[in-house]
Amino acid sequence: MATPKAPPQNTVKRAPERTAYLVLGMHRSGTSAVTQVLALAGASLPENVMAGDAHNAKGYFEPWKIALLNDGRLRAGGAAWDDIFAFPYRPLSAKDERGWLNRAEALFEEEYAAVGYPLLKDPRVTVLMPFWRTVLTELEVAARCVVPVRHPLAVAGSLARRNGFAPEKSVLIWTAYMLAAEAYTRDLPRAFVSYDGLLADWRQEVARIEAAHGAPLPKMTEAAGKAIDRFLTPELRHNDSGPGLKDLGWAGALASQVLDWFEAAAVGKAPPPAALDKAARDLAKRAQDIGVLVSPAARDLDEARAELLDLRQRLAFEQGQARLLQGELEALRRDAAEASARLDSILAGG
Repeated sequence: MATPKAPPQNTVKRAPERTAYLVLGMHRSGTSAVTQVLALAGASLPENVMAGDAHNAKGYFEPWKIALLNDGRLRAGGAAWDDIFAFPYRPLSAKDERGWLNRAEALFEEEYAAVGYPLLKDPRVTVLMPFWRTVLTELEVAARCVVPVRHPLAVAGSLARRNGFAPEKSVLIWTAYMLAAEAYTRDLPRAFVSYDGLLADWRQEVARIEAAHGAPLPKMTEAAGKAIDRFLTPELRHNDSGPGLKDLGWAGALASQVLDWFEAAAVGKAPPPAALDKAARDLAKRAQDIGVLVSPAARDLDEARAELLDLRQRLAFEQGQARLLQGELEALRRDAAEASARLDSILAGG
């Protein structure tokens, strides 16, 4: 009697139960505003979110622990968040990459637990997308991408105020991030969103996002709409673009090529990526010429900034502990004085 054959195993890949919304793009380009819109519409922010400051009073909505990890991973590859040649992605050895992936996967699960729609916004993810796509794949999390489109000179104005960057540097960083955002998401559901359009008519931009993703936002309710109305106020328009890309030499010319493509994409057109591929080749040629002078310096400066930040945080913690101990000491002194007064009273009465 023939041995019965085992039934064929089901080789159909199970659809991920979680879908992450990734907000990609350059720092100061509207990523925070887009992130809060998505959060109010039902996507879940991480557990530990970076607080707002004088440069972004309404908040950054970034997972600061993941941002620190991303900074470290960029430095490990010889780059930094403000390296004009951070694109394309720089892989590490298999062993070293595995260590970073393990850390990122554990941190992602720590920040988002089992939420159905994690919302990840850290601009560094943009130039680390091959890394983060591996993280999400291994965690069985699908991805939908949203890329805000803002004029690079508006971004440059904001970075000049916050970081003191020259406009040439800012528009080149913007170019690298936008090239990465497009190149690494060609096979993913993605939407390109005009930042100015978002402030003018966010409902139209949300409809564009839902159409591009082929799915509604998780909880786009009437209450969510009212909350978005309250959030998107005029002061979010910090900097005008103004004239001047043509005045920035080859940096401005390269950024202008990339901007033309993204502005078309943000109004629903689908230009072929050939123009962006050419811009990427042009940027790579510049990296061959001067990258050795730029990337190591950006990495070393970022490492120095990280060390300074760590020292400041440690000092703030120690000062807080000292204040706490001082308060406890003062309380003990008051208790001792009260006890001494009661003892004097008892003795006097006796």
